[in-house]
Amino acid sequence: MNRLQLFKLIVSIILPLSLGSLAGIFTAQSIPEWYATLRRPSFNPPNWIFGPVWTTLYILMGISFFLIWKQDAGKERNLAILVFLLQLLLNFSWSFIFFYFNMIGFALVEIILLWISIVIMLVLFYKIKPMAAYINLPYLLWVTFATILNASYYFLNRS
Repeated sequence: MNRLQLFKLIVSIILPLSLGSLAGIFTAQSIPEWYATLRRPSFNPPNWIFGPVWTTLYILMGISFFLIWKQDAGKERNLAILVFLLQLLLNFSWSFIFFYFNMIGFALVEIILLWISIVIMLVLFYKIKPMAAYINLPYLLWVTFATILNASYYFLNRS
């Protein structure tokens, strides 16, 4: 691996981890203050599980992004990178919408858009490097679960 590829690998992993950490820092205060007051669905996982799961998913996202970024530049690759960055922005934004602004309904709409962008990203990644798509299947499954969880919070806590 040459220096440029090593740089791309490091940036690819640090980018999602950093955005996830930043969102967590800014939204952590609302967990004991607001989130703890919500009615929870019976299948809600314990709070401690979210950190390790998201850390793992962000690392996998970074590795898959690297597999795409290191390919020769072209329309397909550039579009895949753009969609990756879009889904990462939606992922980052969801935490603020749900936890910081306490807008459960809007967060539900936003996470559906996130889910769609992940599916598009997987299709684009698959066309370039199938392994980059496969690595993100746990992410798609987790966001599917998070969407169901978000919807449950919405229906249990609307007033």
